[in-house]
Amino acid sequence: MQLYLKLAWRNIWRHRRRTVIIALAMGLSLGMMMFYDGLMDGFNDAIAGNAVRVLGGNVQVHAAGYREKVDSNPLLPLADDAVIVQAALAQPDVTAAARRIQTGGLVSNREGAYSLNIIGIEPEAEAPVSLIAEHIVDGRYLETADEDSILIGKGLADVLALKVGDRITMVGSDVHKQNRQRTMTVIGIYDIGIPSMEKGTLYISLAEAQTLFGLPGQSTEVQITLKKVGTESKVVDALSAVLPGYEVESWSNNYPELGNAVGRKNIVMDIFSFIIVVIAGIGILNLLMMAIYERTREIGLLGAMGLKPREVAAIFIMEGMLIGFVGVIAGVVMGLGINLSLMRVGMDYSQFAGVTDYMALISGKVYPTLGVSKLVMRVTVMLVVAALAALIPAIFASRREPSEALHHV
Repeated sequence: MQLYLKLAWRNIWRHRRRTVIIALAMGLSLGMMMFYDGLMDGFNDAIAGNAVRVLGGNVQVHAAGYREKVDSNPLLPLADDAVIVQAALAQPDVTAAARRIQTGGLVSNREGAYSLNIIGIEPEAEAPVSLIAEHIVDGRYLETADEDSILIGKGLADVLALKVGDRITMVGSDVHKQNRQRTMTVIGIYDIGIPSMEKGTLYISLAEAQTLFGLPGQSTEVQITLKKVGTESKVVDALSAVLPGYEVESWSNNYPELGNAVGRKNIVMDIFSFIIVVIAGIGILNLLMMAIYERTREIGLLGAMGLKPREVAAIFIMEGMLIGFVGVIAGVVMGLGINLSLMRVGMDYSQFAGVTDYMALISGKVYPTLGVSKLVMRVTVMLVVAALAALIPAIFASRREPSEALHHV
């Protein structure tokens, strides 16, 4: 086997220029795939990292039975929310844990009525990790002592012609499914660049929500913010073990549409990447087919020396895999070089914030990762394609009769 490997290595460098061109084509393909993987990881971190700061944390804890009734915004009080907060803050990956009350309702004024989610929050606990708190464009953020005060999004302010200081009627259902109405004052307006989300959510203080919805001293949810997106499963497992009887879920379960959007984008790119590798593999096929005709007499000589057809085929398959291996090395070097450079300076996508709702969650620059999350799969596919591309020329070579090949001109 070592002899065949030496022969294959020598043969691929007989036509150095052709080998370099094919290897660079495969390397460029892998390098671009690594660049894309790194960029997508950076996008996902930026989008998901900001999304969870808007949607309610990386992990949420609810009372048992919440998931079955989630579509109706159930007000299921937590048995002991203080214990949940303490357990969450004891986890090393957790940066903040805050209590919430969330229910459905509507707001109305002379301009019309709008249905939305009403969320009671602990302002001081959420402010350090809240994207809403960072994007107050008029008025101020909520405070714990605020009464009859609401924080609304710019999208809602625009459709109902509201400004800071205006009064608006808010209606929500309490724990007994009774409508509770309150006239509220707009104390602040936030703008995160997603009108649909701004129209669909308003915030009041937790104390106000407890009074309004008949939940004195209670909450229906604990939102937990982590240091890094992607560590949710570890925290979920840890909290589930110490908090039996509660539903502990990550943001990907509570907001599957965001995860599905990212997943679809990655699947499309995986298919596109495979097509690129196959095109590069065609180059290997062409190179080795040419080699068969150029080295016909050599193939005959190998057969005359006693090499079996399968051994001749093995040499050509090794040549294809070695070209693929050289391409892999070149691709890894290119990919790491590109991503290492961009990790330092980042890529500014702020001008594309209005393209889609999710793009608005990117604040400023995106910093790619090294792009190695799918490297094993990419390399495996590339080597397999290289071997398959060499298979047809290998079969042709193995079927050459030594006597005819030796007399080939």
